[in-house]
Amino acid sequence: MSWTKFTLAIFLLIPASWTRVSRLNDAIDLASESYSKAEYEQSITNHQALIDQFQYSSSALDYNLGLSNQYAEKPDEASAYYDQVTTSPDKTLASFAFNQSGVILGNKEEYEAALSKFKSALIKDPNNEVARYNYEMLARWLQRDEERKNQDEDKPEPSDFAKRKKAEADRMVEQFRFRDAFNLMNEALQQDETVAAYQQFMTSLQEITEIDEK
Repeated sequence: MSWTKFTLAIFLLIPASWTRVSRLNDAIDLASESYSKAEYEQSITNHQALIDQFQYSSSALDYNLGLSNQYAEKPDEASAYYDQVTTSPDKTLASFAFNQSGVILGNKEEYEAALSKFKSALIKDPNNEVARYNYEMLARWLQRDEERKNQDEDKPEPSDFAKRKKAEADRMVEQFRFRDAFNLMNEALQQDETVAAYQQFMTSLQEITEIDEK
């Protein structure tokens, strides 16, 4: 091959490489943009395209897919991606993944399993304050819940009104909305004294909201 032809061959190869890198960067930007706009279904598609079209893989990509699926209300798919990320050598990212898995389990009312995930998040990264908050809040809640089950003290018979308010508060607790649940029960107590039948429940809610304020 002459020098002229050799130079030409190299010149022709470089643009193809540049084109792929450019397309990959555009695809990454597109995936990021769809997530930032809260277009979670599109974000899933765009992130998946990085895998399918460019064979791009990373723990960060799996985490983004986990978040996109979680906010698209696909918890099982999200959990699968988070499980992959928990083995990442990036301990901070692995900790975030454990925490998000805990949130999903908490929403499913699998509280003991959620607590274990939050604990694993702290083991991976003791500086993960979100996971620490979730762990302490849920641990306190489970402890108080167990104490309530073991209490033998006499309680007033709750009225239908009190029972309805307790059911509403329980739904808020399932969503980790402890402050809203406490306010609801406190207001109900002002209207109906039999709401005091759930005094221990209210006390636990108050303790958890105080943790939030610290």
